[in-house]
Amino acid sequence: MHQTGTGSTGSTGNTGNTAQPSRRTVLAATAGVTAALAAAGPACAATAAPDDGRLRRVIARMTLREKVGQLFVMRVYGHSATAPDQADIDANLKEIGVRTAAELVAKYRVGGIIYFTWAHNTREPHQIAELSNGIQRASLDLPRGLPVLISTDQEHGIVARVGRPATLFPGAMAVGAGGSRSDARALGRLAGAELRALGVRQNYSPVADVNVNPANPVIGVRSFGAHPRAVATLVAAEVAGYQGSGVAATAKHFPGHGDTDVDSHTGFPTIRHTREQWERLDAPPFRSAIAAGIDSIMTAHLMVPALDDSGDPATLSHPIVTGILRERLGYDGVVVTDSLGMEGVRTKYGDDRVPVLALKAGVDQLLNPPDLDLAWNAVLAAVRGGELTEARLDASVLRILRLKTKLGLFRAPYVSRDGVDRTVGVRAHLKAADRIAERTTTLLVNEGRLLPLSRRRHPRVLVVGADPASPSGTTGPPTGVLASALTGLGFTATVLPTGTAPTTATIARAVAAAREADAVIALTYNVTAGSGQRTLVEQLMAVGRPVVAVAIRNPYDVARLPSVPACLAAYSWTDVELRAAARVIVGRVKPRGKLPVPVQRADDPRQVLYPIGHGLTY
Repeated sequence: MHQTGTGSTGSTGNTGNTAQPSRRTVLAATAGVTAALAAAGPACAATAAPDDGRLRRVIARMTLREKVGQLFVMRVYGHSATAPDQADIDANLKEIGVRTAAELVAKYRVGGIIYFTWAHNTREPHQIAELSNGIQRASLDLPRGLPVLISTDQEHGIVARVGRPATLFPGAMAVGAGGSRSDARALGRLAGAELRALGVRQNYSPVADVNVNPANPVIGVRSFGAHPRAVATLVAAEVAGYQGSGVAATAKHFPGHGDTDVDSHTGFPTIRHTREQWERLDAPPFRSAIAAGIDSIMTAHLMVPALDDSGDPATLSHPIVTGILRERLGYDGVVVTDSLGMEGVRTKYGDDRVPVLALKAGVDQLLNPPDLDLAWNAVLAAVRGGELTEARLDASVLRILRLKTKLGLFRAPYVSRDGVDRTVGVRAHLKAADRIAERTTTLLVNEGRLLPLSRRRHPRVLVVGADPASPSGTTGPPTGVLASALTGLGFTATVLPTGTAPTTATIARAVAAAREADAVIALTYNVTAGSGQRTLVEQLMAVGRPVVAVAIRNPYDVARLPSVPACLAAYSWTDVELRAAARVIVGRVKPRGKLPVPVQRADDPRQVLYPIGHGLTY
């Protein structure tokens, strides 16, 4: 079962450092009604004011089954709404009991569909736009048909569902290193415009978690950083950017997933913060998102005993979703669950109870249940049996339809090929991504002013190191991308991938190759105490050639490489961040990034080696 939300990393591996430093030191009812709703909207869909009276009349005409359907956001396999490949038809029949997206909409009247790369929804921009149009057509052609809210996880950095030729921006921790509200807003505005052109109107971004635990296995570089106010500022800026482009932003994962050492895909995390710590560390970004007018907020599948000591995950907690998020924080927008296929929400209750309990807690959208038929019928039965009232469903359906109206889906549900060509991956957006990335690369160590490398003194460069699976839609592998960028900058670059766990033989080959180079660049990926990556760097330094380490995921690697003469943090291994790192390494641009998280000593995690704000320049 593939997942979303916190489960966005796919094949990117473990986000957190496997070391265990002390986190405490970091702390439409009918076509006529639909037409009337469309006509009522102003010219700018992003500022459309929902008419509750009209929407209530739409809801009054809906059947109970249609209301239940509106609450679900479901995956579906295939590049086409009506004619997917046979393998995708087979997958749909096995997992959902339908052949196509069109059949999914017709059978369950789902209110939303989520796109995934692995579901073959996002092959290329024109195909994505056609899929979106096909889904909308299938839904709107039904009796009392309503537009579908299409969503995806496009966080950028290590989590992206829509890849090249769409524009891919640096991820959240890189943006945190840049520290620029205007860059965060521009990222949201440009990325949002591209998503909207593809028919995607809800993005499960930004991550509002404050990553105060360096060992966090699921958030890490997906967070803007460890400082609550800094994270809150960038969350609000990105929200403004996305929603200014007519795409619903989603702050996640409420009430905060930043201080856990358990992955909620495979286990049930517990956040041990006191109520005061939660208010100080976890709450500020969500408060900021709400103040910025956030359209949706995603819940987390974890337990916070200080907020609810029942043992229930936050997604199923009435005290957390209704008591804190809705009543205390005053949020009345759409609340969406993280994927209901994740272990964190399935540990205590069965898949039939989870969606019912989530609705009782106060959520609106039920995301990606492992068994849609079971979940859908469980909600239907809960209403018919009196456990849920139809008025409770109506409240969530109203919020969902308000959002669809605000996003212009009643007025303009379809997208065009021309719109794709004018917007997606255009030169101005690509240049903006490059410039933003240049402001994020962080120089942590530069002994003897080794950097920038000189073409005169270091013409031959060997690139070695980790080659993790490339994030969706990027070129990869990272060693090749970096070497290609260096070649384009006038160096002679050769590549020798050594992996995340280099063997003795691999290290020996790298050492031999280093003797023929003038400088070595080693890409590191979550270095641990006994890691072969650490041995690789140490033996490369023993050759006597200058060695530059580039941490391509967590910046904490530098603590495990105490003797390396130069070290940079790139925060991801996507093309845009690797190209920016290359330009910094050779001095084409100066390093400007500042650590958005502290790096603690590897031998004594109680002490900070590099504080928040550390960053060198030339």
